[in-house]
Amino acid sequence: MIAVIGLVVGVVAGLIFHPSVPAELTPYLPIAVVAALDALSGALRALLDGQFDDKVFVVSFLSNVLVAAFIVFLGDQLGVGSQLSTAVVVVLGIRIFSNAAAIRRRLFKA
Repeated sequence: MIAVIGLVVGVVAGLIFHPSVPAELTPYLPIAVVAALDALSGALRALLDGQFDDKVFVVSFLSNVLVAAFIVFLGDQLGVGSQLSTAVVVVLGIRIFSNAAAIRRRLFKA
C-alpha cells in the first residue's frame, strides 16, 4: 500500500511542479526509463511466479538504471553514443518482451 501511495504522491507532485530535466542529462533519460521498465517487468514476473524479493527488486532496479546510463555515457565518451544507446534499448527491449511473454503465459495460460 505504501508503494501505491508513493506512486500517487509522485504523479501529483510531477503534475503540480512540472520538473524539467537538465540538458546534459537528456541522453540518459530514455535509457534509464527503459532500464526501469525492464526491472518492473522482471519484478511482476517474479511476483506471479511467487519468487519476488523486495531487496532483489531494489538492487535490480538501481543497477539496471546505473549500468544502462554508464554504457550510454561511455558511448558518448567514445563517440559512438547512438550505437551503444541502440544496443542497450535492444537488449532491454528483448528482456521486457521476454518477461511480458512469461507474464502473459502465466496469466492467460496461453
